[in-house]
Amino acid sequence: MKPAERQTRSSLMDLFQQQGLHPRHDLGQNFLIDLNLIDYILAQAELDRDDVVLEVGAGTGGLTTGLGHSAGAVVSIEVDHRVFPLAQQATSHLSNVTLINCDALKNKNHFAPQVLEALQKELAVSPNRRLKLVANLPYCIGTPVMSNLLASEFPLAGMVVTIQWELAERIRARPDSGHYGALSAWIQSQCHVKVLRKLPPTVFWPRPGVDSAILKVVPSAELRQRIRDRAFFHDFLRQLFTQRRKSLRNVLAGMYRDHFTKTAIDEVLKSIDLAEGTRAEMLDCDALVKLAETVQQQIAPRQDATGG
Repeated sequence: MKPAERQTRSSLMDLFQQQGLHPRHDLGQNFLIDLNLIDYILAQAELDRDDVVLEVGAGTGGLTTGLGHSAGAVVSIEVDHRVFPLAQQATSHLSNVTLINCDALKNKNHFAPQVLEALQKELAVSPNRRLKLVANLPYCIGTPVMSNLLASEFPLAGMVVTIQWELAERIRARPDSGHYGALSAWIQSQCHVKVLRKLPPTVFWPRPGVDSAILKVVPSAELRQRIRDRAFFHDFLRQLFTQRRKSLRNVLAGMYRDHFTKTAIDEVLKSIDLAEGTRAEMLDCDALVKLAETVQQQIAPRQDATGG
């Protein structure tokens, strides 16, 4: 990026003062002010002209300009109408940047239609184009943005994001640990996950009250191919882990009371070598994929027969 495009703590404070603005804590506005870290994020994203980048949380455009110089196209979302003109001004010389002033999410399970339309338009430019999420994600929407993107049919090539440290720990958690849950299994079952850096509050303005992380997530075609029906698997995990400390036998009996007796569930568990007292939090991704596949195969004939 050109020196004039670099946004430091002092330049941001001056900019906000000139506009009579204050960062909004309710929107998770903590701007990354360490220029070396911005360069590091851009390098880790490994962008080229075949990449369409989704950035959620454009802020004042500090990262957006760097994305625009490296990627084929950038779709950047900013919900705050007060700072949106600042991002527009910062990226006005970049014709490949599309800025949208809206909430990135329609609801917790779906992106806003205008976001989807913008991404589809840019990806349709060439069959070689692929999607990457590169963003300083507002803490309040980190989970649904990453989870929903992985659930989509977009040609997702990777994510490099700054997120709350606790969320990074949840995403990379191993079975039978306190942080392991549906999100851990959902992402790890399809991707390679690596925490690149732990970030102290001092690299942001204003300073958040917690540590953050730069996380890199790379989807694996081999892992994703094991999951025949990702929509089913996603819902299966969310239901299964709502009672993570109960036995699988009891949880599955509640989830599929119209399809299985407990005896039938015992047979399902036995068929994939899972003991009756096994809990969801004990299963690694391979076991969860196998369990979901086995359950879906068993209930599909019953659904077809009943019209469900």
